[in-house]
Amino acid sequence: MKLIKGGRVIDPANNIDCITDIVIDDSGKIKSVGASDPEASYEEVIDANGKVVAPGFVDVHVHFRDPGLTYKEDIQTGAAAAAAGGYTTVICMANTKPPVDSVEILTELVKREKQLPIHVLQTANVTMGMQGRELTDMDALLSAGAVGFTDDGVPIADEKLMVEALAKCKELDVPISLHEEDPVLMKSAGVNKGTVSDRLGLGGAPDEAEYVLAARDVMLNRKIGAKLDIQHISSGVTVDVLRAAKKMGIKVYGEVTPQHLAATEELVLERGSLARVNPPLRTEEDRQALIRGLADGTIDMIATDHAPHSIEEKSKPIAEAPSGMIGLETALGLVITHTVRTGQLSLSQIIKALTINPAMLYKLNAGTLSEGATADMVIFDPEEQWTVPEKFASKATNSPFIGMSLYGKIKTTICRGIIVYEDTAN
Repeated sequence: MKLIKGGRVIDPANNIDCITDIVIDDSGKIKSVGASDPEASYEEVIDANGKVVAPGFVDVHVHFRDPGLTYKEDIQTGAAAAAAGGYTTVICMANTKPPVDSVEILTELVKREKQLPIHVLQTANVTMGMQGRELTDMDALLSAGAVGFTDDGVPIADEKLMVEALAKCKELDVPISLHEEDPVLMKSAGVNKGTVSDRLGLGGAPDEAEYVLAARDVMLNRKIGAKLDIQHISSGVTVDVLRAAKKMGIKVYGEVTPQHLAATEELVLERGSLARVNPPLRTEEDRQALIRGLADGTIDMIATDHAPHSIEEKSKPIAEAPSGMIGLETALGLVITHTVRTGQLSLSQIIKALTINPAMLYKLNAGTLSEGATADMVIFDPEEQWTVPEKFASKATNSPFIGMSLYGKIKTTICRGIIVYEDTAN
């Protein structure tokens, strides 16, 4: 048995926030949460004094670039990056090469993902080849192990097809996750249309490209009631759309990334293509609206959109470099530094968005420290200051936050009762 002793246990699923102990049994399950037996013997004792013990983080939106683009990342290095960031469950997007639109590709991928030290789950595509013309065989893909459906990276333009996709996902009771950027309204991707794009001589990505499409799909779902997940929300107006939809009783969920909570378009001027991301970092007004949306429950989940690229790709001029940044290993630090330490969100609120909320959307046995649950947990020091390094557990280094000082350091990640990451810096 393992004993985690004297930590501040925060488990929003069970409304727990107190200093206590957790015992993990030999089968990798949580035996007890509460004062431990001083007479018992343990194979390992982890001193969590001064630290937070929380359920392992759950990320519903990562790119591990496997199959086909493994020079950027693969499922092994992606899983290692996740563990280093405190994540014990991640859900991979399906915009690989080839895309995950067939049972054959999915089956091979799921088989390999099951061998990893953390829980790595897989989505499949909504449409064949991500072309937006024909739905995939969702029944067969679900049976083969897909946990949800997405064409992330590409919006679905055809309203009739979107209605069919929403209806099918409602029938199957699985999430459908949508990337909302209408290409018709886009000048150029990756940088917000405004003062920064003007300075750089780029057309930019206006926020109406996001909120107009999000509003369309939310309203299409009004009568259908599918588990609609609006991915990586970046615009304050999109937050307003979701808030209004939820008041109307429409089923919709929202994700926000750590980078959109922490930074604005100004970062592009400082870090160039490293800060280019779809949807783009926007204004301070948008950033504050995202934080308020998370605070009042309009936005349900924090999801990284971990998007690795090679050094060569990101070294290109900003107009030519691909959009995206890695995010698993900096997620907690960015969120604590820019929302908790500012007094806008509590630790309990961010942990809820990192654990039980994403777990509930996908009906996962995760996101909780309930007795009898699988011992997936993270121990972190919310007060420890650290500098984002130049190298990561990820294969990629495309982070605009390298060299920045953050608060909130992951100390230990435990999955299935086994330590899968330990901070050796101190």
